[in-house]
Amino acid sequence: MNAIPKIITIVIAYLLGAVPFGLLFTRIFSGIDVRSVGSGNIGATNVLRAAGKKAAIFTLLADALKGLLPVLAVRALFQDDSVTVLTGAAAILGHNFPVYLRFKGGKGVATSFGVVLAVSPWIGLASLLTWLAAAAWRYSSLSALIAYALYPVLTFLFRPDSRPLGLLSLFVSGMIYYRHRDNIKRLFAGTESKIGEKK
Repeated sequence: MNAIPKIITIVIAYLLGAVPFGLLFTRIFSGIDVRSVGSGNIGATNVLRAAGKKAAIFTLLADALKGLLPVLAVRALFQDDSVTVLTGAAAILGHNFPVYLRFKGGKGVATSFGVVLAVSPWIGLASLLTWLAAAAWRYSSLSALIAYALYPVLTFLFRPDSRPLGLLSLFVSGMIYYRHRDNIKRLFAGTESKIGEKK
């Protein structure tokens, strides 16, 4: 098949991933710019601080769907693991480095989960359960770091047949850790904010 349709779908995935739902929902529910509150991040955790639970839930779901839906569509359309993986990576990069916000975006936790759920549903579910269990400590960043450390391990254990999925798991995990590098420093310093805590 011609490569152009595949390239177009990957670009569309990036543009969809770049839609800043956290910014939009915070403005709808509170009338403020989420980037001026707390960490300045457009993700659901900071939206919770800025605009409350309803805005945070909408943001979480929308961010996850913009990773899930493009990948499911491309997987059904092309049935090619390599294109599926590139589409998922593009959606994550869109969220983390959105063209609409001068490439200053979120950390990709929810969008990455949407991608993982689309490519490996059972591994995605295991990652979600790990996140929920780790959330008992009330550190959103720590929950994400633990869940996405487990993701590549599960992928290489249960999907050793797919090199693209293995590479995606390393990319996703690496991107999560890169985007949380400041959180990691604060966790070690004991200054990281807990879920729902005002900065």
